[in-house]
Amino acid sequence: MPDILALLECLQRYTTRTTLRRWSRIISAMLGMSGRITMLSISRWCGKGGSYRTIQRFFTHSLPWAMLFWVFFREHIFCKKETYLLVGDEVVVSKAGKKSYGIERFFSSLYDKPILGLSFFALSLVSIEQRRAFPISIEQVIKQKAEEAKTLKEETEPEITKKKRGRPKGSKNKDKKEVSLNSELLRIRCLIQDLLKKLSKFLPLTYLVLDGHFGKNSAVVMALQLGLQLICKMRCDSALYIPYENPDPNHKCRRKYGDKIDYSLMPEKFLKKSETVDRIRTDIYQAQLLHKEFSQTLNVVILVRTNITTSNRSHAVLFSTDLNLSYEKLIDYYSLRFQIEFNFRDAKQFWGLEDFMNVGKNAVTNAANLAFFMVNVSQFLLFDFRQFNPDFSITDLKAMFRGYKYVEETIKLLPEKPDPILLANIFHRVTNLGRIHPADPCSTTS
Repeated sequence: MPDILALLECLQRYTTRTTLRRWSRIISAMLGMSGRITMLSISRWCGKGGSYRTIQRFFTHSLPWAMLFWVFFREHIFCKKETYLLVGDEVVVSKAGKKSYGIERFFSSLYDKPILGLSFFALSLVSIEQRRAFPISIEQVIKQKAEEAKTLKEETEPEITKKKRGRPKGSKNKDKKEVSLNSELLRIRCLIQDLLKKLSKFLPLTYLVLDGHFGKNSAVVMALQLGLQLICKMRCDSALYIPYENPDPNHKCRRKYGDKIDYSLMPEKFLKKSETVDRIRTDIYQAQLLHKEFSQTLNVVILVRTNITTSNRSHAVLFSTDLNLSYEKLIDYYSLRFQIEFNFRDAKQFWGLEDFMNVGKNAVTNAANLAFFMVNVSQFLLFDFRQFNPDFSITDLKAMFRGYKYVEETIKLLPEKPDPILLANIFHRVTNLGRIHPADPCSTTS
């Protein structure tokens, strides 16, 4: 079985030896335990040397999680031959009570409504070759009082007066590159800046991939300030314009915007690819277009899907600030954004992101970061097993560690250790119990 303490040796420079020993016991317990992952259940599975008080000490201790994530990724996961994207998204976990640090009402896409809980913004590095995401930085979202007051006002006093149409008299043109970032984008910018400082020249990043919530000019300006090219999604009803081409090159013209894009009647000159699968025709268009709210020309890819039988149409609008990015890569890179959702799923389902009941600031931070750190640990452990069994999953990994724990504790009760060959067979049989993909198919029938 892998030595967890040896796996954490690369982190010794950034924390104490005592913390590493506690951490190794906690990771071993989380890999083998069943049921909810809380401090109490972890202490029960740690065995000797892992009392509840010891687990409490770990969760109340402040740790440099951003550096720990990066060092572990660099030492155990990073591959020089691979290309990585920086992907960000927010995850909301439901919590009860009133004492948990940062607890507030956040919108959850799973429930499709605001729920009481905690929110965390996560950054992950996505390998284009492996098509997997690895968490690299986590920060809790704390609502500012101004945001809370604004939300409360909108809920209790809906706006009655409508904004007057047209441009206000006496207003002047504003530089769209000079925008004031809201608290959300400021928090994200600081998080990315700290990450880029750690990566420095070791891992150059080019693209930042965000979901449709950030399909606005302020997010574009933020990404460009950080030296990154943004890949994002735009509203399906966004008003896009073809750059105006003056028919008379000898005549100066200040006109900037040409014809407006009609999504129901796309110009054929922008068509890049068309294919039909199961009576659904997908047309892919790419063009450099303008938006009156954005500070620069955008590389836009429009996917139009048409049901040949019913003639129903739908479309999606993706864009990038990199004007030279091909439509294949733009679509592929944005689709890789969804890999961060698998990080959220694993952290909630297997590593206690939904289960922890900590209430203090340090305890909440450590519980959330530990859940995401376990995603990287499990990915590293799975890599070795998948070389022999490509279908090996986290459920198989936990079943194997659990079986190893049972055998290890049982052998301690025997007056003498069994024969090495018998002992190997016992480990093989017991660690296969509960696994979805056994190491040896014959072992389940013999």
